[in-house]
Amino acid sequence: MATKAAARACGERVLAAFAAAGAQEIAPDILQPAEVLLDLYGEDIRARAYVTSDPARGEMMLRPDFTVPVVQAHMAGGAEPARYCYMGEVFRKQDHLGAARVAEYIQAGYEVFDRADPEAADAEAFALIAAQVAHLGLTATIGDIGILRAAVEGLDTIPARKQALARHIWRPQRFHKLMARYAGLELAPATRAALLSGLRPGAPWIGLRSPDEMEARIARLRLDATAAPIPAEDVARLDALFALRCPAPEAPARLRALGLPAIEGAIARLERRLNALAAREVALETLGFDASHGRTTMEYYDGFVFALSATDPALPPVASGGRYDALTRVLGGGSAIPAVGGVIRPGLVADLEGAQ
Repeated sequence: MATKAAARACGERVLAAFAAAGAQEIAPDILQPAEVLLDLYGEDIRARAYVTSDPARGEMMLRPDFTVPVVQAHMAGGAEPARYCYMGEVFRKQDHLGAARVAEYIQAGYEVFDRADPEAADAEAFALIAAQVAHLGLTATIGDIGILRAAVEGLDTIPARKQALARHIWRPQRFHKLMARYAGLELAPATRAALLSGLRPGAPWIGLRSPDEMEARIARLRLDATAAPIPAEDVARLDALFALRCPAPEAPARLRALGLPAIEGAIARLERRLNALAAREVALETLGFDASHGRTTMEYYDGFVFALSATDPALPPVASGGRYDALTRVLGGGSAIPAVGGVIRPGLVADLEGAQ
């Protein structure tokens, strides 16, 4: 394993390349307010982050990544268009991933905030990051969370079900369990049926929620209980979409063959992105397309996603990233800007270089 000095030296080299491409260096604090991350991701993030307490600032987290603080800094007053680069330690609990994953490691990253041409910005970020690790012979995989979200939005079912499915795209087991229930292949939890059948007018309210909140929740449960099942053929098309893997140049045709009209706009964006990558001299035939790529990473990705990986499956991606437009809206108080970026793990680069 590379020493910290070797990892940092590699990180400085990558950082210099990002700065030479026109990025402004930014250095977010290592201690970040926990409230922001918990609001974004819920309590799930707590299991993966190092949380501490400050007498004056309240609950804090050791920086689990750079994207959130970079977006906050930009939305607080950054000029547009903007490009940022950074390099430093991040901290994530990795006990569930085995000894090959370290809890403290260095990231070097590049972020683009630009309204003019999102697909061109996607290609810019990918090409620049890929160029820094091209000598390592990595496997490149791309995907698009936007295609999955468009497919869910196009389902013939009630809005509450589509919202629940969209919320759980990043939790594959939960997502497919919900799909099975909404298609009538699995029963709703027995406790829910008992709740709905046992309600009595005028019964006392117990708990912290107000009567209005409870009435709204019960109304949603009743609507869900009476909604028509999602047709089996729609479930099959969605299953085929999530399972799709192919060379990137074949992806648009393979996606259209699924018969999902709702994803046509997302396919057109994919085609523009592939053209933009080719214009930056990225060899498209070397890219794999995985429709489910990115489903188990940070939930802020909502469009293009990518990873460059070594042959050893025990290793995390050497570089990864994606588009996170919705995150800028959340952190910008309703104001949004198209944004994309990615990171390189300099320690892994140094390890792989040493093995060559």
